[in-house]
Amino acid sequence: MIHEGRLEAAMSNVPVWDDGAWVPLPSLQGNVSADACVIGLGGSGLTLIGELLRRDERVIGLDATDVGAGAAGRNGGFLLAGTYDFYHDAVARHGHERARAIYGATLTEMQRLAAEAPGTVRFVGSKRIAATSAEIEDCRVQYDALRADGWPCEWYEGADGTGLFLPTDGAFDPLMRCRVLARAARNDGATLFARTPVTAIHGTAVITPHGTVHAGRVFVAVDGRLEQLVPEVRDRVRTARLQMLATAPTAEITVPCPVYYRDGFEYWQQLPNGSIALGGFRDRGGDGEWTTDATPSAVVQAHLERFLRDTLAVRAPITHRWAASAGYTSTGLPAIEQVRSNVWALGGYSGTGNVIGALAARAVAAAAIDGDLTQVRTLLGAAWSPEVPVPDVRPVVAP
Repeated sequence: MIHEGRLEAAMSNVPVWDDGAWVPLPSLQGNVSADACVIGLGGSGLTLIGELLRRDERVIGLDATDVGAGAAGRNGGFLLAGTYDFYHDAVARHGHERARAIYGATLTEMQRLAAEAPGTVRFVGSKRIAATSAEIEDCRVQYDALRADGWPCEWYEGADGTGLFLPTDGAFDPLMRCRVLARAARNDGATLFARTPVTAIHGTAVITPHGTVHAGRVFVAVDGRLEQLVPEVRDRVRTARLQMLATAPTAEITVPCPVYYRDGFEYWQQLPNGSIALGGFRDRGGDGEWTTDATPSAVVQAHLERFLRDTLAVRAPITHRWAASAGYTSTGLPAIEQVRSNVWALGGYSGTGNVIGALAARAVAAAAIDGDLTQVRTLLGAAWSPEVPVPDVRPVVAP
């Protein structure tokens, strides 16, 4: 059980991925111009910057904190194929053709992520372990659906439970990936600024406390808090707090690959140094977890610690406790919209931003620069249109 003093000592809100070696980017001072301004230097924003650079765009990137400081660098480090829904649920929810197309696209994207950030990805597969007999039956339905479409999947029974093994999935260091992408973007000519919160977007002028970016196009590529920065998506995107903890290196258990448990509400992996990184129990935190406050809470952390000690039987000291803000949509699919003329928003990855977020970024670049809607329609359906749904001249204001 958590004791108050130990909780406070470990509540630094620094993720286990942060080695402390990163040199913060400079903040924007003065007025600058570019072909494109990307707001958000997480996985999707940096992927988008790379795509824009490949199209010979002059790019400026901004972040209110720093590279990977949001959910992109503070998540569980899972690379999973598919959408927020398990495959059979995605087929029922989105139709067989689209679910299959998205699954295939995510498998391809994971390989691309590994190539773009060498040394950050381990293709070790993943497990879905059932918490109840009913979930075992759901795993059987998922197994049948995956095998029917030719996707690799194995039935699993072992000391840690019963469920599925997905051999094409992987684990990675999400913060290192963001830092690798940021270095590559700067080397390729992008100008990146940290500690530069956006206070408003007027037309395609991005206003910050100490300077303005004048751009031909603006891309708001954040996940959590997207609805604050872009009010136009407030009825479609909602921010939740996701919480994790990590231990000192331990040999008490061996976890060869990332594990999903209780329909994905809990998840953990063992890092190469032996540390256990564990997240979950968002539903046990109640409505208070629908919040933009990205600091750990005692309630959820208590659930995590109890699970670590009682279910995983790990007694190693807890060294890190942290939280992140992630955007969720009612469909489980990302929000990709041109909210106003030449102002695009993408986010709301429903906890699957590591892969879906990168796909969304590539899709937006193709749509905005090339006029190619194929990739966005793969994610969102054939009826998707890039047109602004309602002309709106209000400034987009960050609280």
